[in-house]
Amino acid sequence: MTNPAGSRRQPTQARARERVERILTAATELIAETGSDAVRMTEVAERAGVPIGSLYQYFPDKAAILRMLAMRVMERVRDALKQNLDGIGSAADALARVDAIMIGYYGLFLTEPVTRDIWSATQSDKALQELDIADSRENGRIFFSALKHLVPRREHARLQAASFLLMQLSGAAVRLAIAVDREEGDRLVEEYRLIMRRELESLFDK
Repeated sequence: MTNPAGSRRQPTQARARERVERILTAATELIAETGSDAVRMTEVAERAGVPIGSLYQYFPDKAAILRMLAMRVMERVRDALKQNLDGIGSAADALARVDAIMIGYYGLFLTEPVTRDIWSATQSDKALQELDIADSRENGRIFFSALKHLVPRREHARLQAASFLLMQLSGAAVRLAIAVDREEGDRLVEEYRLIMRRELESLFDK
């Protein structure tokens, strides 16, 4: 089975997993210091304290390291989504929680420059684009499952499609917001939050 992050080997032993963690930690530190564009594989190996040959055993190039780091961001976001959507009791509760989730998602990229840099650096990566769509589909499934009891069964197909679309568009909205100046970015995210709210209200009101 091919590793979706593009690494050469999947570490199975504790020692190998620890080495991979050192590599990823080193890469994260270097990105924080100089930005991803300036990071070199030799620097990652030196910072991680591993031979360059060992680094290439796990990651064929810098793009593979960035993909793995981006996938970990996806995992964090998914875990937060599950936690924040758990046990929704009413439409008003759902609207408040979805709005808070969007604020938190935007805040993640505002407060963590490394996360923002990693995400920006991988936007031209076709493999990660495919993973991003798969990630949005899974997040959409979680979103749908959390809200479907608030929507008439006849509207479930629409909610399913809207859930997938909103998850994908949320990422696009935040990427656009962090690509412009902060004031404009804040306005864009605020407008997108209103769009999400209107879409969900139209489903809840059926």
